[in-house]
Amino acid sequence: MPDSTAVPAPGRTTAGQPPASERRTVAVADDPKRPASPGAWDTRSKELLDKDPAAGGSGRDRNKAGRRGPADPVKALIHRHRELCERAVDPLEIAAGLEAHGVTDRTAARFRHRDVFSLAEELYARVPRGEAGPRPAADETPAARPAHTAAVLLPGAVAVLTAAGLRFTDGGAWIAVGTVGATGLALALAWSLRRGPLRAPGRTVPAARPLVCWLVAYALLGDGLLTQLLGGGPEGPWPLTPGPLVGLALAVAPAAWTAGFFSARARRRLDGSRGLEEFAAGARPLLFVSIALHATALTGLLVLTSLLLPVALAPAVALGLLLFLARLLTVHGFPHAAAAGLAAACAGEALALATVVGGRLPGCGFLARPVEAVVTHWGAAAVPALCCGAAALGLLVHAAAALSRASAHTT
Repeated sequence: MPDSTAVPAPGRTTAGQPPASERRTVAVADDPKRPASPGAWDTRSKELLDKDPAAGGSGRDRNKAGRRGPADPVKALIHRHRELCERAVDPLEIAAGLEAHGVTDRTAARFRHRDVFSLAEELYARVPRGEAGPRPAADETPAARPAHTAAVLLPGAVAVLTAAGLRFTDGGAWIAVGTVGATGLALALAWSLRRGPLRAPGRTVPAARPLVCWLVAYALLGDGLLTQLLGGGPEGPWPLTPGPLVGLALAVAPAAWTAGFFSARARRRLDGSRGLEEFAAGARPLLFVSIALHATALTGLLVLTSLLLPVALAPAVALGLLLFLARLLTVHGFPHAAAAGLAAACAGEALALATVVGGRLPGCGFLARPVEAVVTHWGAAAVPALCCGAAALGLLVHAAAALSRASAHTT
């Protein structure tokens, strides 16, 4: 009599179920946490798993690992970004750091998370760190806020006093007032840039300072020099235009307020975002609103300044926006892009002067014709307006991409 407990034939089971290998395949396919297909995995994720044997084996065993799935896929990221996770103050800092290293929401799906923020929360929970976070800097305390206010108001005050002194003096006293005022304004600006939202400790490119000095000097002297060069000069000292510098010095205070407004609102939006695309979509309009607020305040202050001193509005506004965007990029960790924008504006102004001088050489009159045409139609102020405006537009395009990233708002 046949035995009722006989071993079933291959490919069959006693309960009429498919073989174990088929059951395993179905279970893996039905797992909602796994990506739909290997093609949806980010290339960087594959490289991470190939490099970390504990997360899925070597490249030689990748096919085998893909069939069974890594037991702990996040371990690869922990191994690679341990230093970032150990020094992070909160999960948002880890999310920003991962984004800066190229990890996207698509990559997070490979590690069984819906987005980078969710992945950062797991990394923050799993990596041990010290209990005490970093102490806030001295200028972050509420007691330091009056010093911030004084720092950003001081440049405008020094500029106004200097302009008044220049208006009511002449001769040697005029030179002395101008020298003392220029020195005081430089010191006041240096102090204001080391306080509050405009500070950028250790991030400023060394070349940025001489570039800013060139732009400020051209705003003071450039239009008069260009006019004399086109007229065959220069013949003696050319006129100074301190009005734009007074307006720009007064605009340091609204620039600091606008930078703080943007940083605080962006950080708040980062706290409430659940995806990189979501944060970027909200950060870009916030940037444009901040730029518009600063442009409005800057224009108003320049108009007020023009009631006392002559001011060419277009080049002054263009220069103010260029300096503000450059500082905003520097504060948020993009000093080289800021220096490139400043250098482009300086190069344009220097090229305009050089072509006018070069046009005096025999047979080289064509060099000066573009600048002559611009000055004839729109005046000498059009040259810095075009140079600074084009550079500011380039920085704005770059800032729209760079400052909409979470990694730009970790500090």
